[in-house]
Amino acid sequence: MSTFSKLPEIVPGTIAAIAVTVVSQLLVFGERTLTGFELLDGLVIAILLGTLWHTVFGLRPSLKPGVAFSSKVLLEFAIVSLGASVSVSTVADAGSKMILVVVGTVLLSLMISYGICRLLGLHDQLATLVACGNSICGNSAIVAAAPVIGARSDDVAASIAFTAALGIVVVLVLPPLFPASHLSEWQYGVLAGMTVYAVPQVLAATAPIGAASVQIGTLVKLMRVLMLGPVVLLLRLKKGNQSAARPSLAHLVPWFIVGFFGMMVLRSLDFIPATVLTITKAGSTYLTIVSMAALGLSVNMRTVFASGGRVLLAGILSMLALATMSVVGLMILHAN
Repeated sequence: MSTFSKLPEIVPGTIAAIAVTVVSQLLVFGERTLTGFELLDGLVIAILLGTLWHTVFGLRPSLKPGVAFSSKVLLEFAIVSLGASVSVSTVADAGSKMILVVVGTVLLSLMISYGICRLLGLHDQLATLVACGNSICGNSAIVAAAPVIGARSDDVAASIAFTAALGIVVVLVLPPLFPASHLSEWQYGVLAGMTVYAVPQVLAATAPIGAASVQIGTLVKLMRVLMLGPVVLLLRLKKGNQSAARPSLAHLVPWFIVGFFGMMVLRSLDFIPATVLTITKAGSTYLTIVSMAALGLSVNMRTVFASGGRVLLAGILSMLALATMSVVGLMILHAN
């Protein structure tokens, strides 16, 4: 089925996400008018409004295809566009130490998260999914790992529920902590990139802080995402089951990562005019907000709480462990 033939299915949910975005922007305008500053960023408001709507009123089946499209495909285009705001010099400035810290944090987090889950009584497959979601990239890691380890559908649903809930909590908690943290925008971006689950959530957590935070946070997060391929391959070897489903190249290296780095190279070579850069930046911002609204619309907090207390507790403890390791990693990066 072609993309054009799917348009009638996609349009209603996309319009719903856009409607939530418009309301969020009106609320932001109200914040600025009444207080002179933004108490909550538009991205966060969009997530909260979408989640509130789904939890209270549910989501009609006719809206689900468009909501899924907006939360995934539009966000991927936003990430590609964001690459135009990052230059190769930013990556060079990060250095090999950054790569080593990110890789070490991911691997250590996988082991600690898995251990926490097993101590709490979660079985092997569910513990593995929670560890992958917490340590790498949330839902994408869970979906990629599930067929390789032979996970059941209810395990996938439970682990995705915890990433949806905790991901939103982290996005809400991190930005208000920035003034008291005494971190620079760059340092905060590194911390967010190493702590937050998914790429869109990194954008939501760093956008209220500044452009530098968004750029380095996204870069660090994409480094974590690139760990998905090696980890899935290791899981396959651990499973030792040749009949296990083979993960596709798109799961191991998503196209938007290639696009992000492609745009980054074009920017560094001055192949993108300044006017186009301005348009690209604005487009990335609004696509991201629409995606956040759709992400919220896809979350039903009732389902999250029904997924089981042990899964949520495992997720919370794993998140705290990841945050601690991320702080240690940041200290290593700035050690003399």
